[in-house]
Amino acid sequence: MLRIAVALVIAMAGCSAGGPPRERERCDAGLVTQSDGFPEVEGTARDAELWGLLFTGPPPLPRGEEVKIVWRMTGDGPLKVSAALGDGTPAQLVWGPEAHGGSTWQRPGQEWGTGFVFPKPGCWEIRLSRTRGSGQVWLSVR
Repeated sequence: MLRIAVALVIAMAGCSAGGPPRERERCDAGLVTQSDGFPEVEGTARDAELWGLLFTGPPPLPRGEEVKIVWRMTGDGPLKVSAALGDGTPAQLVWGPEAHGGSTWQRPGQEWGTGFVFPKPGCWEIRLSRTRGSGQVWLSVR
């Protein structure tokens, strides 16, 4: 009986927390708060370094509202950005990526701004790629 109760609690925790455990771990990792109050997240990348600055506050991000994210990514070539849930649902890229000439945000690489609308709650994978360099950031949406 105790095993059944424990299994039920574990199953319910997995269902209510917004996705499989591996996705939740990705969404919970890597968040750092900047001294100016904007949270930033470090992405995982190949042949590049990747950072995102969130202009909405820390995750979970709001669903159905425009979210501004500024990216810094090393590498070469133009930036391509997309976001999707594990079930294939895409986020709407409302604007961007727009190249920025510079700012006071000190991370390596060139800088771009984007605006996304995330239509559903969950753990979203945002993929970024350049001619040389690619990476992703996982962000939770409520």
